[in-house]
Amino acid sequence: MIREIDAALIQKILETYTLPIFGIHGIRHWARVYENGMELRKQTSASKKVVGLFAVFHDSKRINESVDPGHGVRAAEFMRSFSDAYLDLTEEEFTLLYTACANHTEARTNPDVTVQTCYDADRLDLVRAGIRVDPHRLCTSAAKSPELIAWANERSLNDHCPSFVDDIWLKKISSL
Repeated sequence: MIREIDAALIQKILETYTLPIFGIHGIRHWARVYENGMELRKQTSASKKVVGLFAVFHDSKRINESVDPGHGVRAAEFMRSFSDAYLDLTEEEFTLLYTACANHTEARTNPDVTVQTCYDADRLDLVRAGIRVDPHRLCTSAAKSPELIAWANERSLNDHCPSFVDDIWLKKISSL
């Protein structure tokens, strides 16, 4: 299911993550963004690899839990430091991932469906921060579905933690 995002990559990202790991922008949020993206891509045909990696990188360089201008660009630049062994992306995929991370809070939309899917996957988890999901701020018709919004809202409100967080992402990390 999530082969492209293993414990080694998560551990490498968390080595420099400065916020609480289980905070509102932490690992449970990343996992919900991942699942939101995987659900969306069933209809959008977005790149699984890019959407998955976006989930774990997009907030990885935040310096606070509130307004943090520039955190997307910092995350995109941080991603550059990872070798092909971790990311295994084509040049086009790398560009899409960089664009999605760098612009996910400032950009309204993007012409590429993979970038749109990344934006929507993150925006569908806004309820956790007390922000209502506005369908007019979503990019894809898949994300605007009332059923999908309700599903994502429920998970966000309940701070849902997918089982793969403990089973795969944190399994080998003993320092947490």
